[in-house]
Amino acid sequence: ENGRSPDIVSAYSFNTGITLATEACQEKSNEIKAVPILLDKIDIAGKVVTADAMSMQKDIVEKIRKKGGDFLIELKANQPSLRYGVEDRLAGHTPVYSYSEDPVLAHGRIETRTYRIYDGLDIIADKEKWGGNMTVIEYESSTVKKSTGAYTSEKRLYVSSMPTHTPKPGIFVRNHWSIESMHWGLDYNLQQDNIKRKSTR
Repeated sequence: ENGRSPDIVSAYSFNTGITLATEACQEKSNEIKAVPILLDKIDIAGKVVTADAMSMQKDIVEKIRKKGGDFLIELKANQPSLRYGVEDRLAGHTPVYSYSEDPVLAHGRIETRTYRIYDGLDIIADKEKWGGNMTVIEYESSTVKKSTGAYTSEKRLYVSSMPTHTPKPGIFVRNHWSIESMHWGLDYNLQQDNIKRKSTR
């Protein structure tokens, strides 16, 4: 329509490797509007929906809760009051539990991943906006480059509707990363980022 190549949002099943449904973003719209429509196409009851930070929106979180699913979404600066409020309050709280995974050697680097799980009750200020309490997951990666010994670290924050006693929620974090890595494949192999979004005619 109008010679336009729209962005398409997909619901992908990590366990089966199958795309369950898709929704094209309408002209002058975006992923935020497309995700709730996409969620109406699939049964997520009893399932965990992972999504990137753009999906940390009231309507999307509400839709997942109402359909009986759980979510795990990364916190970034698109929700600044939530992100930085959580970051500031974590310093005064003790995690419900924490654990580290065995070091992984890949791409010439040794990486150790640590997860700290917090009850969001006293950490998240505007719980009502998000439909109730959430669990906060702090992920920390410590990496040593094998050839030089150079050390780097990185922290990320996630929020989830899953209870704090969920065993090893880092599994869901890693599963989502494996899906995000497909974006690299699309760009590297198919040069997706170079596709013109508007017709040149």
